[in-house]
Amino acid sequence: MTVQKKLLAVLGVAVIAIGLALVLAVTHNQSQEAKLTAGDIAPTFTLGDQNGKTHSLADYRGHWLVLYFYPKDDTPGCTTEACRFRDEYEVYLQHGVTVLGVSIDSRESHERFAKKYDLPFPLLADTDGAVAKEYGAYWSFWPLRFARRYTFLIDPQGRIARTYYKVSPKQHSAQLIADLEVLQQKDVAP
Repeated sequence: MTVQKKLLAVLGVAVIAIGLALVLAVTHNQSQEAKLTAGDIAPTFTLGDQNGKTHSLADYRGHWLVLYFYPKDDTPGCTTEACRFRDEYEVYLQHGVTVLGVSIDSRESHERFAKKYDLPFPLLADTDGAVAKEYGAYWSFWPLRFARRYTFLIDPQGRIARTYYKVSPKQHSAQLIADLEVLQQKDVAP
């Protein structure tokens, strides 16, 4: 066997080993999280938005809240999802619902993203990922880290009303509005 063939064989084994390690780490990371479910008390948070304003869960007590986590500002899926929330923002306001986006990007990144797409709702900067961890949305593997695309619909009492762990950026906002209408009708039913 020539030196080149030996080197290629060693490289091939190394690539396979790295790939397996990545798959195992992702699987382990996902299996270790305790997912929130409907009825759970929403974890508290205090984070700054793209304009430097601080938001806490307690600020929204008595109101419905959409808390959506997303991986990265100005990427295709995240932009689609944010623009759907923007386009249907008036519907959320009519239902008395606040929308808050959360990622581990910086305040400055959020500011550019919100300005570029004229987003009317706050984007919270969870730069250390602490809030994403509390909601089970944090993902990391060595230098890579981001918030998973998870959404939590929080009721006026501060409890999780619905969880969304498999989100389609295009249909998600419409699905949330439909769910809100059902949940809010239950609230006013005799």
